[in-house]
Amino acid sequence: MPFAFEPTEIPEIVLIKPQTFADARGYFMEMYQSSAFAAHHLPTSFVQINFSHSEQGVLRGLHYQKHPAAQGKLVAVVRGAVFDVGVDIRQGSPTFGRWVGRMLSDENHHMLYIPPGFAHGFCVVSEVADVVYQVTHEFAPALDRAILWCDPDLDIAWPVEAPRISAKDAAAPRLREADNNFVYG
Repeated sequence: MPFAFEPTEIPEIVLIKPQTFADARGYFMEMYQSSAFAAHHLPTSFVQINFSHSEQGVLRGLHYQKHPAAQGKLVAVVRGAVFDVGVDIRQGSPTFGRWVGRMLSDENHHMLYIPPGFAHGFCVVSEVADVVYQVTHEFAPALDRAILWCDPDLDIAWPVEAPRISAKDAAAPRLREADNNFVYG
C-alpha cells in the first residue's frame, strides 16, 4: 500500500504518510489514490485544489465553511514546513473544542485530512512554505467563516510567538461566538 493511515487523538482527523521512493535523482511519491482513500473511509472526490505560499511566521486560520458547502481538506506541504491544526467545532461532539496539530514538511511528506465540521489553520515554521490542499467542496464566500487563532478556550500550542496574520483572522470571533452550523452525529 502506498500510504499509512493513522488516526489522531481525534479519530476523524487522519495523518497520512505516503511511501516515498528515493534515489540519487530525488524522490517519487503518490499524494492521492482513490482506492486507498476509499478503503480507509476518506473522500475519493476532491473538487478544488488550493495553493498557499507564505513566509516564516505567517499564520493562516482557523478557517471553515458552513453547510451546505462544508469542506474536507487534504493538506500537504511541497516546500518548507508548517504546523497544521484541525479543531473540532461540531456542537455535541465529545471532542468539541479540542484540536490536533502535526508538523507537515517537504522532508517528512506527511499529509493531514481534516473533515467537514473542523476549523483548519497552519503556521509556517520554515523560511518559506508552499502548501497544497485539496478540498471536497468549492469555495463559497457567503459561507466562509473563521475562528480566532488565539482563542484561549482552544489553547492551541502554536510554535510561533507573534505570528503574522490577516486582518480577517485578527477580527475572527472566538469559538463560543462563531457562526457555526455543525452538529455531531
